[in-house]
Amino acid sequence: MEDFDDLVSSLTPREDNDAIKSYQNTTAVACPACEKPFDDMVVCKQELTSLNLDFEMDLCTTTHDGNVVLFTHK
Repeated sequence: MEDFDDLVSSLTPREDNDAIKSYQNTTAVACPACEKPFDDMVVCKQELTSLNLDFEMDLCTTTHDGNVVLFTHK
């Protein structure tokens, strides 16, 4: 993803641990995959990562620097 740093600068950091780094989209930035506003961006830092979802949602994916990046749509 070419403009990853610009995208991150538009988001609000929420969680950062060994497995993931998550950001909330508080400004209705468009998802790079589907071009619709997304709710959260999750960067998976490890090769194998498990995510526990509280409810069903749509996901878009991409990669950046070898890490999987998820965009959630509630």
